[in-house]
Amino acid sequence: MRPSGREINVMRDVSIETDVTRHAEGSCLIRMGDTHVLCTASVDERVPSFLKNSGLGWVTAEYGMLPRATHTRMRREAKNGQSGRTQEIQRLIGRSLRAGLDRVALGERQIVVDCDVIQADGGTRCAAITGGWVALRLAVNRLMKAGDVVSDPLLDNVAAVSCGIYAGQPVLDLDYPEDSEAGVDGNFVLTGKKRLIEVQMSAEGSTFSRDQMTDLLDLAEAGVEQLAAAQNAATV
Repeated sequence: MRPSGREINVMRDVSIETDVTRHAEGSCLIRMGDTHVLCTASVDERVPSFLKNSGLGWVTAEYGMLPRATHTRMRREAKNGQSGRTQEIQRLIGRSLRAGLDRVALGERQIVVDCDVIQADGGTRCAAITGGWVALRLAVNRLMKAGDVVSDPLLDNVAAVSCGIYAGQPVLDLDYPEDSEAGVDGNFVLTGKKRLIEVQMSAEGSTFSRDQMTDLLDLAEAGVEQLAAAQNAATV
């Protein structure tokens, strides 16, 4: 039995509220259970120096957690510098979002996606990627409506979900009690067409078989299908 009482293939409740900030070209608040992440997308007509005069666009991401997003207060990273974990997660978000992007169609501009965790209960990077795509979609919609972008640069949805082996069973969408005790923990980033972008899996005190990895991937595909549907419903 999972701590939440969910079946092994059932996700936490997902909701996506859009246009939650006034100034960003795209924004949403995504809730995956008790994990809540604010995502904003900001359009910059400049690109990083290594892309200047290339005709290619760029999407990058920044990620952070509010001090009391977790059970005990964390010190702000603005005081201590970014942790290795934060840098790894924001690079993952940027890589993931770029995988679903036609950089030529975007044109020589940059979109910065900021993902700020308001409340954490496991799966923050997955929620950030999923919500980050929604914010990006809304920003691109605005560019297209203004005529600044002619053809849609977003090739497909991009979403992510965690899966793991908890109490000997493969389970979908781990919350914190499961994540902290899982024998195997994985994060799966896929497109809406179920093309793999990135898989992060590790044994946490227990090894796993190839068959178990396949079971987790099957769960992840079903989860991302639900998330892509939620993204589309939020951005129509």
